[in-house]
Amino acid sequence: MSDVVLKVENLYKEYRLGVISHGTLFRDLQSWWARARGQEDPNSLVNSVVERSRNDRSGNEQELKQHFLALNDVSFEVKQGDILGVIGKNGAGKSTLLKVLSRITAPTAGTVKIKGRIASLLEVGTGFHPELTGRENVYMNGAILGMRRWEIGRKMDEIIAFAGLEKFIDTPVKRYSSGMYVRLAFAVAAHLDAEILLMDEVLAVGDAEFQKKALGKMGDVAKSGRTVLFVSHNMGAVKELCACGLVLRNGEICKYSNNINEIVSLYLNNFEKASNATKWVNDGKLCNPYFAPLEMELQEENGCAVTTSISAEKSYRIKLVFEVQEINPQMHFYFTFIDTLYPDTVFFYATPMINSEYKVQLGTNTIFCYLPENLFNTHQYTVFLVSSIKLVKYIVPAGEVLINFKITHMKQKQYSLLTSAMVTVPARWEY
Repeated sequence: MSDVVLKVENLYKEYRLGVISHGTLFRDLQSWWARARGQEDPNSLVNSVVERSRNDRSGNEQELKQHFLALNDVSFEVKQGDILGVIGKNGAGKSTLLKVLSRITAPTAGTVKIKGRIASLLEVGTGFHPELTGRENVYMNGAILGMRRWEIGRKMDEIIAFAGLEKFIDTPVKRYSSGMYVRLAFAVAAHLDAEILLMDEVLAVGDAEFQKKALGKMGDVAKSGRTVLFVSHNMGAVKELCACGLVLRNGEICKYSNNINEIVSLYLNNFEKASNATKWVNDGKLCNPYFAPLEMELQEENGCAVTTSISAEKSYRIKLVFEVQEINPQMHFYFTFIDTLYPDTVFFYATPMINSEYKVQLGTNTIFCYLPENLFNTHQYTVFLVSSIKLVKYIVPAGEVLINFKITHMKQKQYSLLTSAMVTVPARWEY
């Protein structure tokens, strides 16, 4: 269709684990000769996956373990003016997909058809030369997009004002903070003449004011007929900004829909099914020198273990054990409580790191979050652990570490008859 500006068909991206070449000179030459003749790589796992049903070839099991499919038969299309939300857990293939669409890395197999120019914001500082000033980097990014110098200069004042860098625009960007980097990068991507914008976790960086400006600008961009692919772990921002979306899991699209509410609900429900327990233990996949969660558990106030169904009339605590190998003053963490009946609404946040004397220590840390009695109503709740480096990136995004519990008993006569409410805080009356 003429209004389709981005079409992805049967896209694969394969990586070999732990090695650069195929391990032998013969296989390297074999692969090179196949590519030179425009034929498929006989040593590629993608070949095995695609052709296995036709050739009935299972391949060597040990050899298959050395291959990793970051993208596995991904197909979708985006129309002009759409804002497509791309969501999924860490390692699902979101960033790899955007890198392929940005032509930073080449696909192993499949086709990508693009109508128009692409501007991307994938990582803090991507596309900037550290020795050049902010102004010079704006001109460089515009030149890469094929714009003339006078065209870039016409929009320069608007870019600088949006980024809020009037005093620092002629300073080399190597002296910028992470927040200044991303504000300028977003302003460049949003204001220069590119028909398609690729945004990877742009709202994970910057303060609340910048995030609000960025959301508004992306909405304006879409209304002007430009297309946006928006990757984020912030489900609220995805629902506010996007009309359609897709969920990636292990490199595959498990759902594509023009109803973003359906996509977000599927994403959150998958987490609930994956962790229907009051205790989470790190299996070794989450490792970070600044904050590595080891264990998270819902307990009774005295430390006894609980089941998934608990009473509202008791007080509880959440035990968190984490390891810190390197202290970063900008690292913070918090718990996000949500009611599974309203998965897009945050019940409340809890963190020890605001207006507090609490400081993390090197090594293993243990901390407890106490929840008072008669706080929760009779619903099912999920608690997410979230950690990030302020203004830079998420360490543990929402959905990676979570526990679930269900309130099944409470003294109804103490509270309002509106039992569908999220909280049941008893009121104190004086006459």
